Amino acid sequence: MGDPRYIVLFGACLTQFTVIGMLFSFGLFLPSFEAELGWSRTFLSTCTALAFFIMGVLAMPGGRLSDALGPRIVLAVTGTLYGIGFVLMSQVSAQWQLVVIFGTLIGLGLSSHDVVTLSTIARWFPKRRGIMSGVVKVGTAIGQIVLPLGAAMLIVAYGWREALLMLGIMSSILLLIAALSMRRPPVPVAGTAASASGASFAQARQGLSARVFWTLCAIQFLFFPALMSIPLHLAVHGMDLGMTQTLAATLLSVIGGASIAGRLIMGALVDRIGGKKAYSLCLLVLFASLSALTLTSTHAALFAVVAVYGFSHGALFVVVSPTVAEYFGMRAHGAIFGTVLFFGTLGGSVGPILTGWAFDSFGSYTPAFTALALCAAIALVLARTLPKPQALGPST
Repeated sequence: MGDPRYIVLFGACLTQFTVIGMLFSFGLFLPSFEAELGWSRTFLSTCTALAFFIMGVLAMPGGRLSDALGPRIVLAVTGTLYGIGFVLMSQVSAQWQLVVIFGTLIGLGLSSHDVVTLSTIARWFPKRRGIMSGVVKVGTAIGQIVLPLGAAMLIVAYGWREALLMLGIMSSILLLIAALSMRRPPVPVAGTAASASGASFAQARQGLSARVFWTLCAIQFLFFPALMSIPLHLAVHGMDLGMTQTLAATLLSVIGGASIAGRLIMGALVDRIGGKKAYSLCLLVLFASLSALTLTSTHAALFAVVAVYGFSHGALFVVVSPTVAEYFGMRAHGAIFGTVLFFGTLGGSVGPILTGWAFDSFGSYTPAFTALALCAAIALVLARTLPKPQALGPST
């Protein structure tokens, strides 16, 4: 039998590959929903936003359930339901049906993919949290590359309903395999006992720790709308600019490819330069790419800007968990990390709706891209106000 740490790592990567790859692929189905059912982008964006909100609400109890029951059970249940959600989506004919699917099954699947996998990895690899978080999120990036292209080919070959049916069945199978690969350390891993010390959830909201805690929540709230809105609307934005469906799907694959570099580079850097500098670098790149996106209309330029965006997209998913551990230790990592994620999903649930509304209202994504760039700029300013972790005292 192989090293159990790397079996767990495989399970975490496969979970990320499937959950986020499928989420990215949904954007390719927007034109089909518009053409066949007459549903607006504002409504379709609202459905995904509802799933993001449910993800945030359930991330906190999901982390606690993982601590109590282990990651295997939690991921097996939520992963299977996530795949069933896409199967049922292939049969929708009324708006309320899509709302229910996203508000329950898709939201449940999203709720565990980050907090359970990354918290589990943080415990298995206490001395390499940053780089191993990066490796796990490479699974996300590969999913972003492979699954949208596969979805586009299935849509062309079989139609959108059949494509969703096949993708949903595949997702349930892959996520069940991933869940069976996951488990918590049977005994304290070397270095885990020491890393398990730190601030309790209550202590994280007192004194200087409270300022850091709420700053991290605010930063997450501000940058997450871009990370949720751009992948959802990018493919259809490309089609609005004259791209074929397959070429537009390639835009999503470019995000995935560029994000691999962002995840691995920032995963290694956050262990060396610390969370404050890592956040600042990621947010600077995000701001630059979103600003450029407002000025881009040619296909070649769009691909270039999307590659820059993809780097920051991937990197920002890597820095959060190690930064929480850096400031607050591992004693209440799941609860603190889950709460920070919750604030991100609050912002992430608003972003896609406003982005869809902006297009429906103005016939252009430019106002939405401008607003997302402004949010990234404010998040960058907040990141620069973070203190050194040592300033929080020995409790962390």
